[in-house]
Amino acid sequence: MLARNAESLYWIGRYVERADDTARILDVAVHQLLEDSTVDPDRASRVMLRVLGIEPPEGELDVWSVTNLVAFSHGHGGSIVDSIGKARENARGAREVTTSEMWECLNATYNGLAAAEKNARALGPHEFFHYITGRAAMFAGLSDSTLSRDDGYRFLLLGRAIERVDMTVRLLLSRAGDRASSPAWVTVLRSAGGHDTYLRSHRGALDANLVVEFMLLDRSFPRSVFHSLRVAESCLQELDQRPNGRFGAQHEAGRLLGRGRSELEFLPPGVLLEDLQTRLVLLQQTCRQVSEAVSRQYFYAAPWVAWTDLHSSQDRQVEEV
Repeated sequence: MLARNAESLYWIGRYVERADDTARILDVAVHQLLEDSTVDPDRASRVMLRVLGIEPPEGELDVWSVTNLVAFSHGHGGSIVDSIGKARENARGAREVTTSEMWECLNATYNGLAAAEKNARALGPHEFFHYITGRAAMFAGLSDSTLSRDDGYRFLLLGRAIERVDMTVRLLLSRAGDRASSPAWVTVLRSAGGHDTYLRSHRGALDANLVVEFMLLDRSFPRSVFHSLRVAESCLQELDQRPNGRFGAQHEAGRLLGRGRSELEFLPPGVLLEDLQTRLVLLQQTCRQVSEAVSRQYFYAAPWVAWTDLHSSQDRQVEEV
């Protein structure tokens, strides 16, 4: 596979997942601001912007100002609209390795953004968030059902998994300092789409230790950090041309993922909340390092050798002799 196609598929996976997760986080935050009059809109908005890695603007923030910035802004790199646009542009440049159904889904999603924004301004921001999460789920379903299980699919899945780890870690970082009994942990579960699954797994018991354990370590929940790390590891192992090497992981990306996964997997029970913020920051750094390692390994081609300059210098040396 061409490096540019592999890179496009990787970033399609990341951008669609980023749009989906951002819409989920923003939807829950807006619900909270509208339903709970005791919540300070400006403080809650700034906390959410920190989660998403967006620099808060000057002035007081409310439901619509933060929605305009995070959802509708065309000039901000982390907005939902910008993520969908970048995913579409990457798909346009990689048409030979994507299916028609995948391209049509992304193209129709992008072309429907203006109408979805108009409906949201008339009926409420939830209309836009539901549009994004629904289209992201459609794209994921079409990718899984129409794309061959080749290297292209693995790069798409790898990008999705790494972005999911990063967004889940950001979400947990926003609550790392909250007390164990804080109702804000329910917000974490709802933002990740894991509230119902958590309640069924733990019979309705809401406890910060259990929530963090579920979001970080659950092996069955597809949005947990551990599950996503395992998916990313599996993709890299299948992409490795020498999977049976004598010394384990042959490449930096696989080594980093394995280290991050094992540090979670072999933690003693009941210690997740101890120094949680440091642990989450390290996971976030791992995501960034893995992405850089994947780029170096698969996407960045070596520069062309300047044969002309070399021959010219040699010719000059011959003439001087």
